[in-house]
Amino acid sequence: MDFLNFLDFKITDLIDIVLVAILLYYVYKLVRGTVAINIFIGIVIIWAFWKTTELLNMKMISSMVGGFMQVGLIALIIVFQQEIRKFLLMIGSTNFANKRQYLRHFKFLREETINTKVDLDAILSACEKMGKSRTGAILVFERSNSLDFVKSSGDKMYAEINQPILESIFYKNSPLHDGAAIIQDNYIVATRVILPISKEKNIPLRFGLRHRAAVGITEKTDALVLVVSEESGQISYIKNGEFVLYKDIPELTEMLKKDLL
Repeated sequence: MDFLNFLDFKITDLIDIVLVAILLYYVYKLVRGTVAINIFIGIVIIWAFWKTTELLNMKMISSMVGGFMQVGLIALIIVFQQEIRKFLLMIGSTNFANKRQYLRHFKFLREETINTKVDLDAILSACEKMGKSRTGAILVFERSNSLDFVKSSGDKMYAEINQPILESIFYKNSPLHDGAAIIQDNYIVATRVILPISKEKNIPLRFGLRHRAAVGITEKTDALVLVVSEESGQISYIKNGEFVLYKDIPELTEMLKKDLL
């Protein structure tokens, strides 16, 4: 019987399954936590239904669903525009050749000895102090996706991270305090950087342009962002275009360590 042909299993079939599983995993990572996740799940269900009808030789329903899948391709490109952009950025990142960055894409292959080099204690101590003095700040952590396209809008710098230098950069009378600071490994590589502003309408009105810029860069890349509010002094953590909730600074530290691995 034809539908039992899957018993003739080859090594290429195993490779095919693994590659599809990896692709679906990273597509899921890109849309997780966004409205697009529901669309993604719906597509997977329709695709599974389509393949099931093909396997059972149900020609009429199979052709109808198959036609819908083909016609809907253009609509899906429009719906997933941001996610496709992030996926292509991840694949074509200029930092991809770096071993440490490369292993971030395949966490199951990384060595236990690889840890973040970023001095998170200095960063969070500076953020806490700036929060108490109501000093606004935005720190962008570069990960796998290159941020060269925004770095060029600011001033290049190559300064090792420490608490005093972070506080001096965002000091209200400092010429560098406007815009974002880009952090790569344990160095501040750019200041006064202009970030893309998110057009998301669900962001609460109490958040201003600084927070919208943080959401915007995390929508377009896999960067992580810490924002210190000038109005409330609150420290916000933004990832994948979403505000990540945390209880206290130790929990935020652990979350950052995990995400920067």
